Amino acid sequence: MLEELLREGFAELGLRPDGAALPRFREYYAYLEEQNRVMNLTAIRGEAEVARLHFLDCAALLGLADFAGARVIDVGSGAGFPGLVLKIACPSLSLTLLDSLDKRVRFLRELCARLALEDVVCLHARAEEAPAELRQSFDFAVSRAVARLDLLAELCLPFVKQGGMMLAMKGPSAGEELRAAQRAVRLLGGELERCADYAVPGTQLRHCAVLIRKVADTPAAYPRRWAQMKKQPL
Repeated sequence: MLEELLREGFAELGLRPDGAALPRFREYYAYLEEQNRVMNLTAIRGEAEVARLHFLDCAALLGLADFAGARVIDVGSGAGFPGLVLKIACPSLSLTLLDSLDKRVRFLRELCARLALEDVVCLHARAEEAPAELRQSFDFAVSRAVARLDLLAELCLPFVKQGGMMLAMKGPSAGEELRAAQRAVRLLGGELERCADYAVPGTQLRHCAVLIRKVADTPAAYPRRWAQMKKQPL
């Protein structure tokens, strides 16, 4: 079932994933289900739900930007969404998975080994405390369900080099979040490119990806510590 749902969903999205993608998504699903019994990775269970609400939802980003050969960081990776989905479907991208919880990073490392994925770094760190060499070095920063947009911009945009882009996966409230984040985006060197609405294949759901272009360097003062971000949002 999972493979057929993915074939149909990718076709609906107008995508042609790598030939090794479907077996890797099968292994991803199996290991996710196995580990979900002992750690809280996702509330979404079962082949159909995972295929549609995780794999296809994340894969929709591939239709919004050219990830081939790009350097990508997934901020707050969790169980690997959306970063690992993008890597499986587009193996030429170079991926850094960043998460603040060590057990999730261990899960990601083991999963990447099982999937025989190359050019993937799994990093245990908070975004605002990440190594300095990662600053403004990525073509894309992607994130899903981590924080509201004004906070997320301060976490993600410092990683993006000029000309690159931040893609934030959001729900129907994206417009409201974007209005509240306009000042933060400008201060951090970003500029709204567009909000892209898309249908999640096989469902009645419509989600939104906020695409923010990096047009200037992020000032050295950002990102601040998380407690300060929450207390005094930009």
